[in-house]
Amino acid sequence: MQQIPHTYQTLYSELAQRSLDASFSTEFNVGGRFVTAEVKGRRYWYLDLPNPDGGKTRTYVGPVDDPEITRRVENFKDLKADIKERRKLVSTLIREAYLPRPERKTGDIVQALAEAGFFRLRGVLVGTVAYQCYPAILGVRLPSTSMVTGDADFAQFHSISTAVDDRMPPVLDTLRKVDPTFREIPHQADGRFTTQYSSRSGYKVEFLTPNTGSADYEGRPTTMPALGGASAQPLRFLDFLIYEPIRAVLLHGAGVPVNVPSPERYAIHKLIVASRRRTDSDGTAKSRKDRMQAATIMEAMIEQRQSEDLADAFMEAYDRGPAWKDAIRKGLSQVDDDARETVLPTLARAIRKLERDPSEFDLEERGGRAETIGPRE
Repeated sequence: MQQIPHTYQTLYSELAQRSLDASFSTEFNVGGRFVTAEVKGRRYWYLDLPNPDGGKTRTYVGPVDDPEITRRVENFKDLKADIKERRKLVSTLIREAYLPRPERKTGDIVQALAEAGFFRLRGVLVGTVAYQCYPAILGVRLPSTSMVTGDADFAQFHSISTAVDDRMPPVLDTLRKVDPTFREIPHQADGRFTTQYSSRSGYKVEFLTPNTGSADYEGRPTTMPALGGASAQPLRFLDFLIYEPIRAVLLHGAGVPVNVPSPERYAIHKLIVASRRRTDSDGTAKSRKDRMQAATIMEAMIEQRQSEDLADAFMEAYDRGPAWKDAIRKGLSQVDDDARETVLPTLARAIRKLERDPSEFDLEERGGRAETIGPRE
């Protein structure tokens, strides 16, 4: 894979920092006052803003133990948005470093939801739009054929949506600022709830949340107090994907700060979902795309000497039980042969470095190579 020159990686880091600074300074009114409050044993920052009637409005900011959030609280009055300069940085990274940018509508939608507070409320961008952020994060160019999409997916833990004690403006209103033809799609299981929105052109926006309970809940929408009237579709395996997301910036406009899954979790999750797609033409195409994205990220992480991070995520998922093991084994077996020959022995070596036995994870080393094996009886 072709490396992104260090100069441009530095520019991206600067853009990410300045974009987050700018979003922070514009999201909160300078007339407010930052306060802390304890919720379930953990302290959080909130902004209290006086109302004309003498009361106040409290807005959730983030955890006190997040150093980036606390630094911005402390330096809030000194933060300034420099949109013109950030636009130049975005343009340079696209034109000279050949980093991917989202299709315009996608970028506008992500930006609108960001400005509405979705990422501040610890939401996570998932799917192919998130994948578009990984070349800059990993420092390598990834195949553009894996980046085409006609929808955008957003996820949040239900526990977080309940605990933050804050909410976005109505999601439909936010989306209609981008495209007035957006409409709610009533959920098939219960038409009173909406997890998906669609424009006249067919562009879809969907909200997801982990299903960590019975599979019976997968078909039922979950109410999400923080999401401005939107509910979310519960999905298995999603809790693994969006646990401890990382910050990134989408190369759109002046840069849109977002939360995305860590690349190692994204790769392992794609292996899992690829093996569980339907076998109709649409499911087969999506499965192929999932496998390509998984293999590409795994190879990139290995090339960037991040194999132990990848192995850590692999072992965590594998240790979760038989359904997880079966899905990962099947996903790996369907990955391109060349990629598998790179990934499997590297995973086995990294697992040994982490003081585990590769055979615990159905990997067997033979003559410097590794292959998947059936589970032990």
